[in-house]
Amino acid sequence: MTTSKARSLGRNIAWALLVLGASVSAQAQAQPQPQVVAAGLEHPWAVAFLPEQRFLVTERPGRLRVVEADGRLGEPVAGVPAVAAGGQGGLLDVATDSEFARNRTLYLCFSEPDAAGRANGTALARARLSDDLRRLEGGQVIFRQQPKVASRNHFGCRIVEGRDGTLFLTLGDRFSRKEDAQTLDNHLGKVVRVGKDGSVPKDNPFVGRAGALPEIWSYGHRNSQGATLGPDGRLWMHEHGPQGGDEINRPQPGRNHGWPVITYGENYGGGAIGEGITAKAGMEQPLKYWVPSIAPSGMAFLTSDRYGPAWKGNLFVGSLKFGYLDRIELAGDKVTAEHKLLEAGRERIRDVRQGPDGLLYVLTDAQDGKLIRLVPR
Repeated sequence: MTTSKARSLGRNIAWALLVLGASVSAQAQAQPQPQVVAAGLEHPWAVAFLPEQRFLVTERPGRLRVVEADGRLGEPVAGVPAVAAGGQGGLLDVATDSEFARNRTLYLCFSEPDAAGRANGTALARARLSDDLRRLEGGQVIFRQQPKVASRNHFGCRIVEGRDGTLFLTLGDRFSRKEDAQTLDNHLGKVVRVGKDGSVPKDNPFVGRAGALPEIWSYGHRNSQGATLGPDGRLWMHEHGPQGGDEINRPQPGRNHGWPVITYGENYGGGAIGEGITAKAGMEQPLKYWVPSIAPSGMAFLTSDRYGPAWKGNLFVGSLKFGYLDRIELAGDKVTAEHKLLEAGRERIRDVRQGPDGLLYVLTDAQDGKLIRLVPR
């Protein structure tokens, strides 16, 4: 090698190392600082945002609380429906209506007991939050999962309002009834789509089909505890696999996502589920799957630039099992990179949302749960 070529190569290597160092430094600086907004929440499940920098937080045992901007917890809001609290059940998701500033309407998803207290099912209610923030008014259940099942597991229960004003609701397979996720005469293991009064949209994919419940949007799901609209208005969700095989999916009308016929997971303790296959004609493949499972919960796209351009458009998913927030880079529908945030705390991340201020907020699932704001450094 000539001296000039060696010098040129040396300059190129030095430049590459400089660029790499700057990139690593920028990435390190981009890690946000967790700031506790409120503590003392009992197994909080979901957070929604109110005017004047207030928050609404559900606690799984059956309480809905207003959290003040300074972190003070209000007394439980009156008028919350009775819940079947236990296991994974209780008061779960909360979402404010897109016109909340005008109508003060919110939606609650919860595990609803039957009259005898022996079985339960996922239910969706709407109500008006009183002007003084103390009670729910005019509450009514607008959708009930059928059938109710004697189980404490797999309620699903994430609410997403579409751009057209309809509501998507994720529904678990109730654990003991996984085969029902493949049939259309029940709501187990489904995503449903209803109007804000519980009515069935005329363009739902199974309207008019004999033997199919008209609320169903997609099927073959296991247990989704995270769903959100993408920046383009499409519905995204993730769902728990069994032992391995957690998935990110983009449910489209009428599509079959395969559970329990196809899965990248296995039975607890080992052993194939069904035929042990991961693909079959007519069944959708996940956009991403995790082996081992991370136990995902909560899901949000970041549309703000509060954390810099590299984070804008990223997808964020909480991990209950490993206690981190997963920052996911995408190219279209393809996952290109993942980054673990908040690892040091090792706290179960139950929910993640982008607030009106463009910042990310997470809830930790614990007896002394926290609402945490991620502050850019």
